[in-house]
Amino acid sequence: MIRLLLAEDQGMMRGALALLLGLEEDIEVVAQVGAGDEIVPAALETRPDVALLDIELPGRSGLDAAADLRRECPGCRVLILTTFGRPGYLRRAMDAGAAGFLVKDGPVEELAAAVRRVLAGETVIDPALAAAALSAGPNPLTPRETEVLGASVDGATVADIAARIHLSESTVRNYLSSAIGKTGTRNRMEAVRAARHQGWL
Repeated sequence: MIRLLLAEDQGMMRGALALLLGLEEDIEVVAQVGAGDEIVPAALETRPDVALLDIELPGRSGLDAAADLRRECPGCRVLILTTFGRPGYLRRAMDAGAAGFLVKDGPVEELAAAVRRVLAGETVIDPALAAAALSAGPNPLTPRETEVLGASVDGATVADIAARIHLSESTVRNYLSSAIGKTGTRNRMEAVRAARHQGWL
């Protein structure tokens, strides 16, 4: 039996996925969680073979949790399943050690097959998303530019951002200016939107 951990914040979707995958003869859902910070504790307790993770989760993103699992539970393969098929998300998932990346609009049979394939050591990626990621190119933002841009998503002032991430206001302005230039936008809110659309934030 393939032991599966399922992380999805929408209760109805989580229940439906658990039910449908549990109907497969060789898959047993051993843990279900609704928040990213619950993934590693549940994995340490239940020792799944495969973790099926959404990206946008409360507490901690599925991408961050994937990196945590690689360290804490190296025997567990990670398959990302998301609504948001963004090239930047795919690159970040692969960097975090994920073995697969699928979008939620596929049939459940395809998902069950992907679970089996990643456990067998294969890498499974949605073909359309793989093509989009190749054409989009790498994330041009540095880690610091990404951090500063991410800190400004809620409309925080430069002073707020500087205090939050322990930088001077002039340094924050420089990073924001650089991020705006690299995203080809006119202001930081447009830069945030562009970076989110690509999956860089």
